[in-house]
Amino acid sequence: MEVGFCQTLSFNADTFEFEAVAHESGNATIIKFPIDQKLYSPGDVVVVVAGEEINFHGIIGKIEDGYAFASDPKGSLLPAGVQ
Repeated sequence: MEVGFCQTLSFNADTFEFEAVAHESGNATIIKFPIDQKLYSPGDVVVVVAGEEINFHGIIGKIEDGYAFASDPKGSLLPAGVQ
């Protein structure tokens, strides 16, 4: 039996640095952000919060060259502008 573990990474929307790879209605649906690939892996959960509101909730799909790619195709409130 194989057991997998995932982590949840939480970021403050005011200080979170990311690039919108894809967007819909002005909100980022796929983001790219720097990450320590020794500590995190695909399958980990990403949450970006602004106060008590969740702006982005997704899963890391891949990590390449020190950047993670995560998607929130339905509920993202994270602005698609470059941060």
